[in-house]
Amino acid sequence: MKSLTRPGSSVSDPALRKLPQVTLLFWLLKSVAVTLGETSGDLLGITFGLGYATTAALFLAFFAAVVTAQVRAAGFHPALYWSVVLGTSMVGTEISDFLNRGFGHGSAPDGIGYAWGTILLTGLLAGVFAMWWRTGQTLDVENITGRSGEILYWIAILVSNTLGTSSGDWLADDTGLGFRNAFLLIAAIMLLIFAAYRFTSANRIVLFWLAFILTRPLGAAGGDSLTKPTSQGGLGWGTLWGSVALLGSLTALVACQIRQVHRHPPAPHPAPNDRRTGPPQRPNATPSSGDSAREPTPTQF
Repeated sequence: MKSLTRPGSSVSDPALRKLPQVTLLFWLLKSVAVTLGETSGDLLGITFGLGYATTAALFLAFFAAVVTAQVRAAGFHPALYWSVVLGTSMVGTEISDFLNRGFGHGSAPDGIGYAWGTILLTGLLAGVFAMWWRTGQTLDVENITGRSGEILYWIAILVSNTLGTSSGDWLADDTGLGFRNAFLLIAAIMLLIFAAYRFTSANRIVLFWLAFILTRPLGAAGGDSLTKPTSQGGLGWGTLWGSVALLGSLTALVACQIRQVHRHPPAPHPAPNDRRTGPPQRPNATPSSGDSAREPTPTQF
């Protein structure tokens, strides 16, 4: 792949940060984005009757466009970054539904089922992390500055959002918990993860990905609570108005992050090193001459 480093740069040059810090705002944005991915998938696939395959193709085209722009970008752009996260949620929802339910406009049992879908996707995500580890790229999501590391990051996010959809459906449907009880259970697990982060020395990377996966079924349950009719325990907004409300919320939160980045631009990161052998790897993007920035102040996990 063509490097984005400026002419005359070396692999020891500092690299621009293209991914956000994991703060409270990060988790709010992630939760809203994956919830919108759920409701928009239902809007096109079920309400508008396009079916999983057609909807997945539309969302895949959107995801391919924004992730290509993100990888080629020379810095962190909140609107672009969260468009990619939204795209992974949209595509992940449709892949999960197609895998578990098969073709169709509804919940026809023509796929492999939620349990097998969850098992298959868990194995796939483990394979992505194994590949990521073998490349020597860092798995610290705040410090990924190499091209291949960023690509693996987005693959892991796509698979984790797809896994989150399948596992949430399995928990709500196959176990008999229902959407509300599944939401409460996932929320309780998220609180335990947060407690482990704050009060223990548990591996931060493992905790991040566990929380990242669980925000997807948490968002799905939240989306159902907005769109389902009141007779089923929802607010009765429907997939259209539920999606409109979520899009408005996501836009407002992205605007907050844009303002935050403008006030406290992220400082360049040291050149990415191979985790196993030590020599620096070529950064995905390097600052232009004279660039200076301050490190943003993180809030909390």
